This record gives sequence, C-alpha cells and structure tokens, in this order.
Amino acid sequence: MPKPHGFHYEANTNGTVKITHNGRAATTLRGPRADQFLTEVESDDPQLVMARWTGNYKHGNERTARNHPRNSR
Repeated sequence: MPKPHGFHYEANTNGTVKITHNGRAATTLRGPRADQFLTEVESDDPQLVMARWTGNYKHGNERTARNHPRNSR
C-alpha cells in the first residue's frame, strides 16, 4: 500500500486546524479535536495522521473492487 501524500495542515490562532489534500479543503478541526490532532501529528508520520483524520486512506478492499466483473473494461 502506498504511503499517503499531498496533505497539509494549517493551525490558526483561533484554535482551528484546517487540513487540505492536494490544495482542496478536506476538513476543519476545532476545540479539543484540534488539540488532539496537533499532539498526534507531532508524534507520528504527519501524512498518515492527516489521512486517518480526514478518512482518506486505503481500506484494504481496493484489489477486490478492481477484480470485480462490474469494473472490468
């Protein structure tokens, strides 16, 4: 599985964190969730953390879906 890439985050002075993926807004975190995210992103792989927080990561069924008859062209 390839590593996630293209994520960036911006922490604002009002306590919100905006996460973008390839230049498009993915999510905005506020309050305790923003604090939890900032703690987690500093202690682990930032790209993986942002992928998990936005829900934009591999789910493990991509190969099954690719091999489904409906998707063969």
